[in-house]
Formats: sequence, structure tokens, C-alpha cells
Amino acid sequence: MTRRNAAINEVVREPTAGGVVYRHVKNGDIQILLIQDAKDRWTIPKGHIEEGESPKQTAEREIREETGLQEMKVLNWLGKINFRYRRQQSLVLMTTEIFLVHAQGDSDSIKPEEWMNGIKWFTAADALDKIEYEDIGKIILLGLKKIRDNKL
Repeated sequence: MTRRNAAINEVVREPTAGGVVYRHVKNGDIQILLIQDAKDRWTIPKGHIEEGESPKQTAEREIREETGLQEMKVLNWLGKINFRYRRQQSLVLMTTEIFLVHAQGDSDSIKPEEWMNGIKWFTAADALDKIEYEDIGKIILLGLKKIRDNKL
């Protein structure tokens, strides 16, 4: 029996949180910070919620850990994204709570974690082009709308 046809023995729920991290540059444009995962896909920083943490606290912690950014302001909750994938004989249901996060201070001093293939600030248009996950692209668009509408 191939792995694809193997029975699923359990369903695992994994709550995660992350953020659409943005900054304003001198010409007034907005840039979005993306990380490149181990499979070379560009995405937003996110990670697992630890016991006792709120999703907002997790988003801030994960952004610090994954990007090296120390100063940020977690603003609006943007929504939830649901992923599902197989891990051996388990079906993993991942729900990610996404926040809009304004990078402050020295936003040029970013550094990827060891498991990442990259980290980079992109123009809003380039960030949307790089994102391969459609739901994350929609969340980025929502974040950009909130930035414009609320002059954040």
C-alpha cells in the first residue's frame, strides 16, 4: 500500500498564529515581510500557539523568533486560515489566526531562522506575486486595505 492510500489513524488539530508584517518606506510605499520556507515557498511568519498564550501573543513571539524583528505593534486581527495536510498516518488540521503587524524601529535588521531559505521585504505587489498560498494572498490584500482605509 502506498503512503497516499494508507489509512488515516488520527486527526490532529494544530492552532497557530502569525502576522502580515508591514513597514512604510521613505517614498511612502508599503513593504511586506515574507519568509521563504524549507520548500522554497514564500509565506508570512507564523507558528504554533504555546500553552497559556493568546493568538496575538503567539503572533508577536513567532515574528520575533522567525524574523529577528524586536520592535513591532500588533494591530488588527485579519482573520483565520485553515490548512490541512497529511503527516504520516495523521490528518493535520491547522487553523492560523492572522494579525496585521506594523514593524517599528530597525526594520532592516532581519535575519532568518536556520530552517528558512530566505527572508525579505517586498513591495506590496511583489509580495502578492510571491505568495503561493491563495488564502494568505487574500489576507495580505485585506491587511493592505486596512492600512489604506485607516491610514495605519
